[in-house]
Parts: sequence; structure tokens; C-alpha cells
Amino acid sequence: MVADLTEADRVPFLDCVGEFRHNGVVKIRPEIDRHTRGEIVQLLLEAGPITAGEIGDRLGISAAGVRRHLDALLAAGEAQASPAASWQQHGRGRPAKRYRLTAAGRAKLGHTYDDLAAAAMHQLREIGGDEAVRTFARRRIDAILSGVGEGPGDVEATSDRVAEALTKAGYATTVDRVNGPVEGIQICQHHCPVSHVAEEFPELCETERDAFAEILGTHVQRLATIVNGDCACTTHVPLTPKSTDASAHSPRGSRTKLEGASI
Repeated sequence: MVADLTEADRVPFLDCVGEFRHNGVVKIRPEIDRHTRGEIVQLLLEAGPITAGEIGDRLGISAAGVRRHLDALLAAGEAQASPAASWQQHGRGRPAKRYRLTAAGRAKLGHTYDDLAAAAMHQLREIGGDEAVRTFARRRIDAILSGVGEGPGDVEATSDRVAEALTKAGYATTVDRVNGPVEGIQICQHHCPVSHVAEEFPELCETERDAFAEILGTHVQRLATIVNGDCACTTHVPLTPKSTDASAHSPRGSRTKLEGASI
């Protein structure tokens, strides 16, 4: 029966077989690769410097498979290779390279900075009381906003500089003009690098708001916070009649300051 099929009849079926084979690779291989890469990284962390052969022996995978993952880690700057010392060489031939994680590779494994910061704040409160915590929080935000007061003194221009300073400190901040019954400006911090610590120490948020009010020279109101589950920390800055008149000549009704954040 198969012999009676024409070439046109046979080709579509063969194409389908190829697709089935391809789909199996796409669905399974990436997950296997991620698992194997993770095991190799863990070995580099716990047993490095270590050779590709030793990694293969421990994980039960081929030398070619190990080197494929090591090459990817080297290219990403997450691992580095160095020649083995003479006393580490076994047998004849060229000394095998030994691999270990770089600082960039370790950085991807996660840290407990939040726990460390919270522990330090608890110790500070035990030693100096609530006032010590508030003083630390205020000095921190003052350092971030240092220099913001220099420049045009109107509320809108100062708000722009506040957003720029916060963004550089990792807060990814934007500024928008709000029209309506309560005209003003909203400073929106779309990320907070200390939100987990601020859950236990609200002084970080309170002194931040106080600093905004002093620099802008007007009352400000917090409308939302990341700590309370909102998507951003939003601070409303009302515009006085004087600052509203001054801003009427500005060609910008709404401005956004969102630059690459670094901590």
C-alpha cells in the first residue's frame, strides 16, 4: 500500500514527523538546560575551583555538555577559568583548567541584604531608641536629595530635580502635572529599594515626606505607598497661586524623569 503513494502524498507526512520531533526538543530541552546550569553553578559555588571533568563526574553528564554550559557562563562573565597548580595535576598532559564563580555570578544567587538592614535597624533602636532610627532615616534621605535645592526655586523645577535624585538612588521616579479641583504635581516612585525594611520602620517613609515638604517649601501629602500594597509611592504637591502663574508659561504640562536606576 505504501508503494502506491506518490511523492506528493509522502512528503506532507514526513514533514509532520519532523515537526513532532522538533516540538519535543523545544518543550523539553530548555528546562533540562536550566536545571543542569543551576547544578553546575551550585558546584562552582561549593567546590570551586573545579575542573570540567570533575563537574561531569559528579553530575553524570558528558564533558561536552559541561563545557557548553561553562562557555556560556564564561561569556556572561559569571565564571572564570584558571590553570590548575602543578600539585593539582593528575596524570600526564596539559593541566586542566579549573573554574569558579565571579562576583557577577555570585550576585545572581541572591542575598539577604534586607534581613541584614532590618537587623541593623533593630539594633539601632535598642541602642538609641526611636529618635536614633528617625535621625538615621532623615540623614539618609537628606544625602539622597543633597544638591536638589540648587537651581530654579519654583515647585515644578524643584520637583523635577527631586525625581532625578530619587531615580539615581534606585527609586525610578516620575513627575506629572495634575489638573482639576486640586491642581498640583504628583511625584511617583515606581520602585522602592528599601520597601521590605520600611514595612517594619515607617520612619523611612515619614522622614522622606518631611524632606520633600522642606525642599519644595510647601505641604505635601502621601496618596499611596508601595509598603501598603500600592504600585507606587505617590506624593501630591499642591501648587500655590503664585507657582501656578509661574508655571503657566512653561511649554511642558507633564514631565517624566525615568532614567536607569542604580543602587
